[in-house]
Amino acid sequence: MYQYSYADQKLVDERVAQFRDQTERFLAGQLPEEQFLPLRLQNGLYIQRHAPMLRIAIPYGLMSSQQLRTLAEIARDYDKGYGHFTTRTNMQLNWVELAEVPDILAKLAANQMHAIQTSGNCIRNTTTDPYAGIHADEIADPRPYCEIIRQWSTFHPEFAFLPRKFKIAVIGTKADRAATQVHDIGLHLVEKDGEIGFEVLVGGGLGRTPIIGKAINEFLPRRHLLSYLDAILRVYNLEGRRDNKYKARIKILVESLGKEVFAEKVEQAWQASKDGELTLSDAHFAKAQSYFSEPAYESIDTLTAQETLQQFLQNTDFNNWYQHNTVAHKVNGYKAVIISLKAGVVDGRYVPAGDITDKQMFALAELADKYSLGEIRATHQQNLVLSDVKISDLYQLWQALSELNLARANIGTLTDMIVCPGFDYCALANATTHNIAESIEKQFDDLDYLYDLGDIRLNMSGCMNACAHHHVGDIGILGVDKKGEHWYQISLGGNSGENAKLGQILGRAVAADEVASTIATIVNVYKNERIESDDHIESFAQAVERLGIAPFKAAVYN
Repeated sequence: MYQYSYADQKLVDERVAQFRDQTERFLAGQLPEEQFLPLRLQNGLYIQRHAPMLRIAIPYGLMSSQQLRTLAEIARDYDKGYGHFTTRTNMQLNWVELAEVPDILAKLAANQMHAIQTSGNCIRNTTTDPYAGIHADEIADPRPYCEIIRQWSTFHPEFAFLPRKFKIAVIGTKADRAATQVHDIGLHLVEKDGEIGFEVLVGGGLGRTPIIGKAINEFLPRRHLLSYLDAILRVYNLEGRRDNKYKARIKILVESLGKEVFAEKVEQAWQASKDGELTLSDAHFAKAQSYFSEPAYESIDTLTAQETLQQFLQNTDFNNWYQHNTVAHKVNGYKAVIISLKAGVVDGRYVPAGDITDKQMFALAELADKYSLGEIRATHQQNLVLSDVKISDLYQLWQALSELNLARANIGTLTDMIVCPGFDYCALANATTHNIAESIEKQFDDLDYLYDLGDIRLNMSGCMNACAHHHVGDIGILGVDKKGEHWYQISLGGNSGENAKLGQILGRAVAADEVASTIATIVNVYKNERIESDDHIESFAQAVERLGIAPFKAAVYN
């Protein structure tokens, strides 16, 4: 994990001091709102429906146990005792007091964290695969490249006021667990003739105009990573629209110019700086890779560990959790563990997707120290991961997580929903989401039934900004406002993986009290129409691909 240098710490500390002065002047009436607006956005502070919201950066989703404790302390002392993890692996606090934000930022800075560039028209937090560095199928660990991008993009003077926000994702496997194709830039690590490089995709994005990114460079040698990114950003900064924020993203520029023309403009800009000061040397990569050195894994007698594990797997609840919430690790005797932040309805109260309490964070930090080398990762799916857990520790870990309501064995199922905060919090939202998610939870409260349905991704956004990526869910739900009432548009067949595609809208929006039953109708069509054999059951995504949306539409609207 990257550790701040003296220069890093000084920069972040100075930013805190600057914002403290700016905030005090604003509260004293000495700084107009229009001048304070860009300053607070540069420090991750939004004004939401009921209170200020602070978005805290978690670079490429990686936290130490101490940093998670810091987030827990801030949630306890400055908010309402919980935080919310987003699809960009950041944490949002929804109830902070403006006057206390400088104190929060100071506490973050003291623990090598910040909220810089989590909002505003700049390069946002770079994201990656939650299993980076531990997955056996990796071409190379993408985290060092994420860190190189982070250091280059933070406080970049030319790209602090882009036409619109800008997001980059990097992966090192064919399987795409970071939705790279719906990012402004998606970087796929590839190998050619023994050399590591990148396939570069540009112009992806969702929101009002959802578009899948386009490959403009099939193999970029890794030494040219920053110079090529710089060329893309300079073309966008110069030619991106600034007259209409809905047409200001790079995806609109790429679409209007065409992929070939845009790629040529990037090539021309790149040639001017291709072998200049942004060229990366082997020493640069070695230094970045040193931040992510492999832990001192134990040599485990896997046969004995598996024999012990088999005894615990006689417990049905543990077996379900093991099957759905653990992931293969490149080191024998270890697993990655997914901690579901989709607890559903607990003691009669719905727990919003991505939410975690301060008490859970404190306890999880202790479990990370005890079982996973003191590291926690946030995921695009609004869950958390303990990346390095010994097989022999899984049962004890499961027991501890169960006591915290963090061991729900629903990963990959319909209730592992991506859900934005919606109208209850967000000033941009058109409709509520938590009430709809709760109704779906109550409709699908049988885990065995969910397991029978198999892998289904349900994503729900409260407005067209698509923070929950509803366009690329197997089932997507979009909240819309109809004369002051909340209605919900449903789409099917989206995918954010390696074969990314946009879902098709099923038909007219349905009323709030009909959403859960409509989803039930859709999955019943799937169950009745799917192809099954002794060794294979057609997945929901495969069935929608084969059948199209017509039979689902007929069942919902007949």
